[in-house]
Amino acid sequence: MGGGGNMSAQTGKNNPLKRMPTSKPPFTIGDIKKAIPPHCFKRSLISSFYYTARDLLAVFVYYYIASTYFHLLPSPYRYLAWVTYWIAQSLVFGGLWIICHECGHHAFSDYQWVDDTVGFILHSAFLVPYFSWKYSHRRHHSNTNSLERDEVHVPRVKSELPFLKKCMNNPVGRTVLPIMFLPLGLPLYLACNFTGRHYDRFACHYDPYGPIYNKRERLWIYVSDVGVIATAYVLYRVALAQGLAWLVCIYGMPLVFLNCFLTLLTYLNHTHPSVPYYDSSEWDWLRGALCTVDRDTGILNKFFHNGPNTHVVHHLFSTMPHYHTEEATEAIKPVLGEYYQSDNTPFYRAFWRESGECMYVEQDEGSHDNGVFWFKNKL
Repeated sequence: MGGGGNMSAQTGKNNPLKRMPTSKPPFTIGDIKKAIPPHCFKRSLISSFYYTARDLLAVFVYYYIASTYFHLLPSPYRYLAWVTYWIAQSLVFGGLWIICHECGHHAFSDYQWVDDTVGFILHSAFLVPYFSWKYSHRRHHSNTNSLERDEVHVPRVKSELPFLKKCMNNPVGRTVLPIMFLPLGLPLYLACNFTGRHYDRFACHYDPYGPIYNKRERLWIYVSDVGVIATAYVLYRVALAQGLAWLVCIYGMPLVFLNCFLTLLTYLNHTHPSVPYYDSSEWDWLRGALCTVDRDTGILNKFFHNGPNTHVVHHLFSTMPHYHTEEATEAIKPVLGEYYQSDNTPFYRAFWRESGECMYVEQDEGSHDNGVFWFKNKL
């Protein structure tokens, strides 16, 4: 495949690979907000708890079916049933994860304590440190597509490209990459800041004294760690009572598939040949927030509460609840014009393309936009 420079030559109104403008937009965040119906900014405690209860009910129904009936099936069908359960349960987990994500953004309700309580309980259940992730994710939203200050999915410049990434620039490597990257992406990011912002020392979401957090946040990192430890202890007790194999089948494998989906979808929302990264000489908040991509992932949109296909408006107005983001997205498209980026390429094809095309970022040769970096792949 060609490098990033080849893609800029493609034209056409409906070409998702056409580069977005890098000049300062002719509109402000206020202009965008005026285009959105006011009710889209209203958070409803009843609506948020409805979606939470609906997803929790689905989790229980899937669990009941698997634990009650699967052992009655003959062997070939039993294995197929378990795989189906893992995928289906992970998708429902994904909906709950998006609700946790909204709690971290104060998009669940008008009450911060409600948001933090719900988010802490649910995120801990997925072995994710709630406040730790909330604080780092807030900084991601404050510094989107800044090469120096963004917190996650930060690309490397060519001179800093790891040797392993260079080895992936071939069909075999791009086949092996998902097996390694998708299930481990989120746990590695939390544990050792994998694909995260560069810090001068080791960064970890479980470390209250790590460089990610300040003194005011330190206590809540401890609280987050207690939530994860408490969940791990409960899982340990369940394993003693029911057996490790039972726990892996009921909880472990859906969690693995959930991590795969989360890593895949967030990667696709933030990695695309059409969007630039900026250094400190060019970056500003609005241009950075616009450098995300809405992805139509079909049925996954519904399971993940429209997170993949309304990511642009989410980055512009992160306190907006998910049940209003589709309407808001349609409202802002005329205002954003060429600054709105979306791609309806099937997610599996898009991942294959982006994993090959978007290996590192670099300035265009001869460009006068010295602070603008584009994805490329020529080694």
